[in-house]
Amino acid sequence: MLGTLGGPVSGPWTIALRMSDSSAPPIEQDRRAAPDDLGRRRKLARDVRSVRERLTSAIGLERAFDYELIRLYAQYHVSAALPQAALALAIGGAATLWIPVANAALWLVLVLAGMGLLATLSQRFLQQPADDVSLTVWRRRFILGELLQGASWALVMQVLITVPAASARSFLLFVMVMLAALTAMLSATIPTAVYAGLAPLSIAMAGLMLVSRDAHTLMLIVMAASAQGFFILLANRLYGSAVATLRSRAEKDAIFAELQEAKANSDEARRRAEEANLAKSRFLATMSHELRTPLNAILGFSEVMKNEVFGPHASSAYREYAGDIHSSGQHLLTLINEILDLSRIEAGRYELKEEAVQLAHVVDDCRHMLNLRAKAKNQTIHELVDPALPRVWADERAIRQIVLNLLSNAIKFTPPGGEITIKVGWTSSGGQYVSVKDTGPGIPEEEIPIVMSSFGRGSLAIKTAEQGSGLGLPIVKGLIDLHGGTFKLKSKPREGTEAIVILPAARVIDALPAVALEDPAKAAAARAA
Repeated sequence: MLGTLGGPVSGPWTIALRMSDSSAPPIEQDRRAAPDDLGRRRKLARDVRSVRERLTSAIGLERAFDYELIRLYAQYHVSAALPQAALALAIGGAATLWIPVANAALWLVLVLAGMGLLATLSQRFLQQPADDVSLTVWRRRFILGELLQGASWALVMQVLITVPAASARSFLLFVMVMLAALTAMLSATIPTAVYAGLAPLSIAMAGLMLVSRDAHTLMLIVMAASAQGFFILLANRLYGSAVATLRSRAEKDAIFAELQEAKANSDEARRRAEEANLAKSRFLATMSHELRTPLNAILGFSEVMKNEVFGPHASSAYREYAGDIHSSGQHLLTLINEILDLSRIEAGRYELKEEAVQLAHVVDDCRHMLNLRAKAKNQTIHELVDPALPRVWADERAIRQIVLNLLSNAIKFTPPGGEITIKVGWTSSGGQYVSVKDTGPGIPEEEIPIVMSSFGRGSLAIKTAEQGSGLGLPIVKGLIDLHGGTFKLKSKPREGTEAIVILPAARVIDALPAVALEDPAKAAAARAA
């Protein structure tokens, strides 16, 4: 009996409810923490994959970086094959000024053969699929090809170093500097290939330094070695820059991939949420008859029992219980009606039955309906209505519900002795508005989005235990949106609240002048004349 009348209830159901309540916060915390854990797991998997690729790579980088560096090497050599061949022809032609043509031609054939071998290897590498390429094998091939090409270039030094002319030595210095620059620029993405290409020249210069006693030759060798050192440093810088560029591109691609994945997940979650919300709205919208039918029976029978239609009750407490059942049923019916209205609006099943409506008349009817509630709290309602307002094309039931919701909220939260002002007038854009302003405690600015959301209630309503579902304002916004209008809520603590509903100018019906009917006799005379 205590449990039925609202007293303490005990038993397995109570224990289960308490356990479910106590376990709710951790579940919510786990749900909130799930995205962070997912992000950490993704980052950990990405780091593990990166470390594994670095361990299996020959140069300590990820396989994607390793392949990209070799691909750049191959592209550079393919694109520079013709310019290199032209440079070799020019050097061979110039060398004929100091050496026999046959020697220059033999040297040129060897250099072009080395270039052709390296270009062919590069072309074959670029034609193979990236997944089928053995990076270690191809790196060794390119290093060997660079070594052979460097050896063929080094022969020109062996030929020209014996020429006593100073111009030949200057030309040789130019060739060695040019060779070091080309090798450093084209082979920078494979540092070992740079060393392999310059190694034959270094060996040749070291041998000449040991056997030569000529000061000019020694000076030439020192200058060439200095140039080689400089271009080796430049090649290392270029390699570091290429690796940094690849890392930056990989990070950018990873960020783009994560953003695309997050967008896809967000779109999927939004789609599911919209489907769930639409299913809920459709379910509630179709449950109108099933929910209202038993409530109507409860309201009818409880009213009969409350009014003692078939005779007095044996106990006066039964009359009070019947009154409580009736009032609770009315409150529940109001709540269900609000939920169904909002659900129909959200599901797009609220059909407007539009007609010519006079806003002033609707506002006056709503004021009369709620006047008794206002007088019970000693409140005063002021009306400021423009009598010259034309009619608007709208759903009268929806407009009436909008005004009733706004006016009932104002009466509910305005303290006894307060004032409520209703205004109906023109907007600056040619539309019409309805404003309901009260002298209540107001709503803090940060709580306005809360009270505008479904089932949202402000702190004042919670503290004062005011009855309500928190659906009045969302219904107002939904109904005015269906009319193409806007809803504004202005409020500050201790200054009251003003709710403004605006109908657009397209819904205002402009009164047309009456059509003047012609006298038939005058019309006939005019036609005869």
